[in-house]
Amino acid sequence: MTMRQPLGNGRATQSGVSLIEVMIAMVLSMVLLSSIVQIFTSTRQTNRVHNAISRMQENGRMALEVISRDVRMSDFWNCVGDITDVVNNLNSANEGFIDFDLGGISGSESEGGLPDILVLRGGVNAGLSVEPPFGPQASANLQISTDNGFEQGDIIFVSDCTGADIFQISNANPSGSGQLVHNTGSTVSPGNYNATNPDCPGANAHCLSKVYAEDASIFAAQQITYMIGTGSEGPPALFRNGQEFVDGIENFQVLYGEDTDGPNTAGSGIANYYVPADQVVDMNNVISIRFAIVALSYEENLNDGIAQNYSVLGTEFASVDTRLRQVYTSTVTIRNRL
Repeated sequence: MTMRQPLGNGRATQSGVSLIEVMIAMVLSMVLLSSIVQIFTSTRQTNRVHNAISRMQENGRMALEVISRDVRMSDFWNCVGDITDVVNNLNSANEGFIDFDLGGISGSESEGGLPDILVLRGGVNAGLSVEPPFGPQASANLQISTDNGFEQGDIIFVSDCTGADIFQISNANPSGSGQLVHNTGSTVSPGNYNATNPDCPGANAHCLSKVYAEDASIFAAQQITYMIGTGSEGPPALFRNGQEFVDGIENFQVLYGEDTDGPNTAGSGIANYYVPADQVVDMNNVISIRFAIVALSYEENLNDGIAQNYSVLGTEFASVDTRLRQVYTSTVTIRNRL
């Protein structure tokens, strides 16, 4: 058996880590920690970007779907043809008046790439038949089935293919009674007042243009306005009839496709060109709408400080902040104009 001999002072030698080894270990640890932090930061940023893109895609798809549906179904006046055959009996002097005489499609163009405004009008929902008793005067109430879902203040469109009227229901509980009253007065706004009706002009101007019978159908009439405004959370949002509809939508651009060939010309039913609202020759010739929306990310610091360039219907834009943006575009045919 070999015995370990003491050195010098008789104590056994002690082994350990030198200062150089400690420093090397610290350097290696710092490099490893730095790599881990870098990977974590990169992964976190990638996750933020993916979440932002998913949210923008969700908002973009919802906006495209609903706007496309409304455009496709706009300018519906049952079988009367167009708005020139429809009598608007709403009171133009009161707040809430809808000028249906402007037609099913209108809008306004903003300068400098600012958001546009799109306005759509027409009848909606399945038609309900007018039931007896009919008339005998044009001022008489209209009778339809009960449980019709209408409420006081609803704006109604009635048509029998030879004529049509728009009015506002003035009586309470039209769904329970099945009666649609179109009196003048201050019960609803804008209310009914059309002094051009020959049978009851002036202060009693609550006539329709004719007496409607069993061949007439009744629809709800509406005006839908799309525009961009400040959302409840701060960033811009898409508004539908003054109500915040989809948040995180920064821009809304619209082009109108005019068919200048006419209904009896070969090749009609196809837009000859797409132009902004202020360049449309005749809105009645517009048969399709091309629109684009720009979805905006909720979070900032997502583009590494590099300005994002993107195109909206041929106009070039550059981001002015560190948010992400995605452009969604669609072209929709106005079904009721084909």
